[in-house]
Amino acid sequence: MTTLEFKIEINAPKEKVWDVLWNEETYKQWTSIFCEGSYAESDWKEGSKIHFLSPNGDGMNSIIFKKIDNEYMAFKHLSEIKKFQEMPVDDATQEWAGAMEMYRLTEDNGITVLEAKMDAVEKYIDYFKTTWPKALDLVKKLSEEK
Repeated sequence: MTTLEFKIEINAPKEKVWDVLWNEETYKQWTSIFCEGSYAESDWKEGSKIHFLSPNGDGMNSIIFKKIDNEYMAFKHLSEIKKFQEMPVDDATQEWAGAMEMYRLTEDNGITVLEAKMDAVEKYIDYFKTTWPKALDLVKKLSEEK
């Protein structure tokens, strides 16, 4: 696996960016770049499960590995979800099971730097290099709106 890193400067306080990232409505907007209609189900507490889902019920079963409000969120991806059911780890998912996805916010003089890092398997690297910048641009747009 390769760790991909993306960074963007946003002219908004980190609390606003955090809200855009994890508020149900805006989360659905910026993650639509990856999959139209995607959403997450969780209580959003550190150590809790989180299901990242597409409208047809496919997605990833993960845990909230670490959460520091307005500063840091990390997910550990465990297995696939098919038709809303957690699947056991098989040979295909073994390749990426345990992959991490992390978000860090730092603010200086009203400018927030959003850093996103994720572990990716080789076959998805080009896809993520194209889609992540678009997703972060949308987070920036939503965060900078009044």
